[in-house]
Amino acid sequence: MLVPSVIQALDAQLKKGEKTLIGNSAYRRYLKRTANGDQKTKAAFEIDAGKLADEARFDGVFVLRLPKKAKITPLQAVLRYRDLLQVEELFRSAKSLLKTRPVYHCSDAAIRGHVFCSFLALVLRKELQARCEKAGIKPEWQDILRDLDRLQEVTIEQNGDPIILRTQTQGAVGSIFKAAGIALPKNIRPAQS
Repeated sequence: MLVPSVIQALDAQLKKGEKTLIGNSAYRRYLKRTANGDQKTKAAFEIDAGKLADEARFDGVFVLRLPKKAKITPLQAVLRYRDLLQVEELFRSAKSLLKTRPVYHCSDAAIRGHVFCSFLALVLRKELQARCEKAGIKPEWQDILRDLDRLQEVTIEQNGDPIILRTQTQGAVGSIFKAAGIALPKNIRPAQS
């Protein structure tokens, strides 16, 4: 059955006046036109119990339509759909976490480049997430970005020789690099010419 609060909201809107409901397609689908008791010429609307019952049959059910030529099982389709939801969530979070919005493009090549870079970032993030899970690490992406931002290098000269200094790793960075299989360079090392 539809959530009682939805039905109550529909009933409350109907009492306010039918004009507010007719413009709202979410409500309109649950109404039926009836003849008003006293005035046969004036149309009125009421909640259609039959439409509510029809709708209740599909509560919690979603339908995926595939091309007839698709060579995947229904389970594979559901799993790919869940991956799609994850990709959409990753795009949203990548754009907000990496502060890449808004981006305006002036050519098709720029659009393709943006989509490619975004997709590459998502693939890399998914791979890093898989490696972290394998290592038993459950990182928060905001924390990782903050800790990576603190990881810095500077080149100085000592007796005419360039030396690179790296800050200490903080937070989750060390374990993330380890899970990714990346060795951090030494904190102090000679610069290579």
